[in-house]
Amino acid sequence: MSIRKSGILLHPTSLPGRFGIGDLGPAAYHFVDLLVHMGQQCWQVLPLSPTDAAHGHSPYHSTSAFAGEPLWISPRKLLEQDWLEPADLSAVPSFSAQQIDFPQVIAFKETLLEKAFARFEDGKQRAAVARFARRNAWLRDVALFQVLERQFGAPWPQWPSPLRDRRPSALEDACHRFRLELRRAVFRQYLFFDQWRTLKRYANRRGVHIIGDLPIYLPFHSADVWCHPEGYKLRDDRTPSAVSGVPPDYFSETGQRWGHPLYDWRVHAQTGFQWWKRRIAHNLKQFDRIRIDHFRGWIACWEVPAEAATAVDGKWSPAPGVQLLEALERHFPCLPLIAEDLGTIDADVREAMARFHLPGMRVLLFAFGDDFPHGAFLPHQYPRNTVVYTGTHDNNTVRGWYRTEAGAAERARLAQYLGRRPTQDAVHWDMIRLALGSVADTVVIPLQDILGLDETARMNHPGRAGRHWRWRAPPDLLPPDVVRRMAALTHTYGRFPAREQRAASY
Repeated sequence: MSIRKSGILLHPTSLPGRFGIGDLGPAAYHFVDLLVHMGQQCWQVLPLSPTDAAHGHSPYHSTSAFAGEPLWISPRKLLEQDWLEPADLSAVPSFSAQQIDFPQVIAFKETLLEKAFARFEDGKQRAAVARFARRNAWLRDVALFQVLERQFGAPWPQWPSPLRDRRPSALEDACHRFRLELRRAVFRQYLFFDQWRTLKRYANRRGVHIIGDLPIYLPFHSADVWCHPEGYKLRDDRTPSAVSGVPPDYFSETGQRWGHPLYDWRVHAQTGFQWWKRRIAHNLKQFDRIRIDHFRGWIACWEVPAEAATAVDGKWSPAPGVQLLEALERHFPCLPLIAEDLGTIDADVREAMARFHLPGMRVLLFAFGDDFPHGAFLPHQYPRNTVVYTGTHDNNTVRGWYRTEAGAAERARLAQYLGRRPTQDAVHWDMIRLALGSVADTVVIPLQDILGLDETARMNHPGRAGRHWRWRAPPDLLPPDVVRRMAALTHTYGRFPAREQRAASY
């Protein structure tokens, strides 16, 4: 018998705090406590990977499939562990509590991380950091990539050819020449994963599981493509011959040209999918369950000519997803994966999901379109093995959708489904109730929807330029009355943890 559960989607960067960006410090632990009070058993996050300004600090565009984002390192935790002194936090800039100012945050965090690194260089916890480096085989290459990226300020194919081609003597020379910079990069990854591991352990002890997010593709300029170019469809000059994207859809009439190099699946299959096994194993250390973003790309991907300006001229290209899943299933007896199956889904994708018992996703914001009342996103159509969202990081908030996007017909269908016309101020609770009351095993609600926030709290808008990924939660995270209401609904619909068959008080 499956266990009914629910949780909240909140990226750690959105947590409140005085240091300009959410981090892995006290607010994260407080959030876990709030989840427990509300009977929530899941905390879903976006990818943990490092971001960059050139791509708007999107967590889905990272130079490494394995590294963590140093901006999340908590200054308060560094203070507790004697990496910093109280005086180091005596002059914190005045940061916005509503939006992340990435340049300001980066400048401030760089100063603190350098002070912590100076203490490491003086001999503090050298053995622990060395042990971390030995246990993470990916770390040397990622650290060297990060150092060379800063040194040359250009994509890796433009580096000196011995480094571009990863000749062993050139790599050894670079490691010797930049040994201080390499120690700094390794030290920052140690701090990040030490803090993340401690937070995850706290959440798990309190009955909260972490759902992670794994982007299927990596950017061309990434440590993974530099280290394993044979695993991608590249030309002789090391540039992509075809890139990733999706066909025209709900979000864009011309599709989305993501621009990642596509995998050479023949090479991955010949190696027994070793790189994928390492990637999944690494993620299973960080998370209890993994959402595979753009899962359908494991079955067939939209292949866009590298020269094309949009994704319109792409074509479907088959991928060995079934063989990959077979290899993963043999390596990991229990595969706690969630298949992001939104967009263009065909029978091959559905058959693979059914064969490996992978839950898909349903988004309530998609439920009241022209296919009403037969659409797959309506609660009465859900299978039990499903993860239901009111919306995702790519959608508007429920209130923002109802206020600015939903047309008269969509509003009328929602009213018909509810049996009454919702109000703008309470429509988010109506949608939360629909999700929690469904037969779906798992429900995940973005924090913005629990708070009833409008479109100004939207996290991302696919295919549109803008200041995305900057939203921050209010300082108190959740008012007590909202906590009580969420706890009561969770209990009413049988999603409260079995060990506590009553609504929590707060």
